[in-house]
Amino acid sequence: MATLNEIIAGRKVGWVLEADLKNFFGSLDHEWVMRIVEHRVGDPRILNLIKRWLKADVLDEEGTPQGGSISVLLSNLYLHYVLDLWFEKAIKPRMEGEAYLVRYRYDFVVCFQYRSDAVRVQEVLTKRLQKFTLTLELSKTKLVEFSRYAQKYAGKRGRKRPKTLKFLGFTFYCSRNLKGNFRVGMRTENIRVHRSMQRLSDLMRRMMHLPIQEQVKNLNSVQRGHYAYFGIAGNYLGISRVYRSVER
Repeated sequence: MATLNEIIAGRKVGWVLEADLKNFFGSLDHEWVMRIVEHRVGDPRILNLIKRWLKADVLDEEGTPQGGSISVLLSNLYLHYVLDLWFEKAIKPRMEGEAYLVRYRYDFVVCFQYRSDAVRVQEVLTKRLQKFTLTLELSKTKLVEFSRYAQKYAGKRGRKRPKTLKFLGFTFYCSRNLKGNFRVGMRTENIRVHRSMQRLSDLMRRMMHLPIQEQVKNLNSVQRGHYAYFGIAGNYLGISRVYRSVER
């Protein structure tokens, strides 16, 4: 989140492509996975173990068991070649303005200075992903005007406020600090708030029979993890909603 914040606030960014991959873990092509791994690993014993692991609980030639021991490692390696290197070597040199790719695991956004660059990349991105058996979830993929001038442009386009974008459980929105300067605001995405509330509610239901002190210990442990991730400046309301839910 910090990297995306710094790019939008400090670089020449006017548009952000918010992308979402459809059924990512279930779409990884085994042949491509092994070709990519073999590019980095030469030990045949390791390669054989990875081949066997890919076949575990998978009936066809695509996908990896989500939550598997090395699924995160393989997915990062896969997208490093499919997205990261491709963007740096083939895309950025052809852009008219500045462009930045921010990715964490299989979630990513692309920032652009010019809308024309964003539209061009969105078109070729679909073809690039299809080559590696991946597809964009169109309902969750959108191009958002997001910059220090977004509020002014929103008024010209008949909107009260600029659009928001979502990344890694946060909703990013255009805001101003106390001095009136542009800043990127971040709050917990609503779906994540409700999901956290439901998870805590289920936990409390399961441990109703435990001593009070044990319940307190378990609740505090879960809440500390939630606050450690979502407890950022400007997100007080987001984390307080979860706290008040537990309190009630």
